[in-house]
Amino acid sequence: MSVRLGVHRESWPMKAPFVITGHVFESLESVVVTLESDGAEGRGEGVPVYYLNESAPEMLDQIEAIRPEIERGLTREALQEALPPGGARNAVDCAMWDLEASRAGKSIWDLTGIAPQDRRTAYTLGIQETPELMARQAKQAQGYPLLKIKLNDVEPVERVTAIRKARPDAELIIDANQGFSMEQLQQVLGPFAELGVAMVEQPLPRAADEALEGFRSPIPLCADESCLHRGELPAALKRYDMINIKLDKTGGLTEALALAREARRAGKRLMVGNMLGTSLSMAPAFVIAQLCDFVDLDGPLNLKSDLPGGMLYRSGCVGAPQAGLWG
Repeated sequence: MSVRLGVHRESWPMKAPFVITGHVFESLESVVVTLESDGAEGRGEGVPVYYLNESAPEMLDQIEAIRPEIERGLTREALQEALPPGGARNAVDCAMWDLEASRAGKSIWDLTGIAPQDRRTAYTLGIQETPELMARQAKQAQGYPLLKIKLNDVEPVERVTAIRKARPDAELIIDANQGFSMEQLQQVLGPFAELGVAMVEQPLPRAADEALEGFRSPIPLCADESCLHRGELPAALKRYDMINIKLDKTGGLTEALALAREARRAGKRLMVGNMLGTSLSMAPAFVIAQLCDFVDLDGPLNLKSDLPGGMLYRSGCVGAPQAGLWG
């Protein structure tokens, strides 16, 4: 099977600067892959994993380096060895799934055997200068019953307290993006539990979270940066209650499905997240969402605009990809 590869960069402005621990996003930089074969087409979008120092130009170079193999009909299985986990492999892998569905005249649900259902998605609150500003942001997200709160080491309890006061109805999850020390984590967990926080994501730095082994937290702890793919799952199993799966970390839907099933077999709960992205990134992640306890696929809501025919967000939920978007 011969395949024609197209690949290009895109930039999507944010509605407002999106602040997390150690990073500010003012636009989404992505790489889009198009694969054409026998009149069928598949698309995939990849986003750089910023904390691994990935960049869109580097992703383009990675994909171009294996252009001959792709155009000779590289399989999804062989792709897992041809490129490392990351945004570049994600773009190609998702395009391969989309092409496979198009060529077979089937849906992604036929190919995976997973049944789609609308899922409640978190709405993410970026770090603001004051707790009061974060509370205002929470109130503006009144239509979302699940809020994901980005925090760093500055006034974390005060920020959650203000948000809880503004939104007594909401389920709250915390994402520290590696921003706490072990000492601070132990200090905030009690107050967080009293405020009804349902989960704390990535409290400690990646590769510096050994102290979590044997630690008993009153709130479930979730690995994000500390578990990119199955190769990092054994350590994460000893330190965390949950695993956050992101396709740009795993390097595509193929590895994401394998990671989800392996983590489930080990008794862990799952979350699906995103590195920002248009609806072309959210669509394949929605497949993983069907296997997860928490869903965070609000990437397009942070952008000034999205792809035409993008994902549908209604009443705090996200629905399956529309015909023609992906899968």
